[in-house]
Amino acid sequence: MTLLAGAEPAEAGMTFMTAMDHVAQAFEVLGTAVLVVGVLWSAVLAVVAWRRTGSASRAYTAVRQGFGGALLLGLEVLVAADLIRTVAVSPTVTNVLVLGLIVLIRTFLSFSLEIEIDGVAPWRRALIGGASTAVQTSKATDRQEPH
Repeated sequence: MTLLAGAEPAEAGMTFMTAMDHVAQAFEVLGTAVLVVGVLWSAVLAVVAWRRTGSASRAYTAVRQGFGGALLLGLEVLVAADLIRTVAVSPTVTNVLVLGLIVLIRTFLSFSLEIEIDGVAPWRRALIGGASTAVQTSKATDRQEPH
């Protein structure tokens, strides 16, 4: 009986690690599904844009923006999968360093994609939207005469 009692904590630990591995796999499947659906959706958006405008450049822009957004979301979900797997399943120094490198690469990709999609660096985004847009709207509303 003492042999079985000694084995229970190891089994509980393996069960947790197995569960977390399944959670990480679920995130990987979700991230992959986001990418696949993103490709299909961006193709639909491109066809709709092309039919409405007859412009191939509008269709290309629709594909880039649609898939770029899906790619950003997919990358975030895949980073979550890597994080869960590294922290909960196998937290070795090598795995943490690999995770750090993966996160660094994916962060650079996400940053580059955001600039590509929006056409402006994130720190300059407030100049074309956000708070400045709210201020301009307020000023425009103040200038209007009551009816």
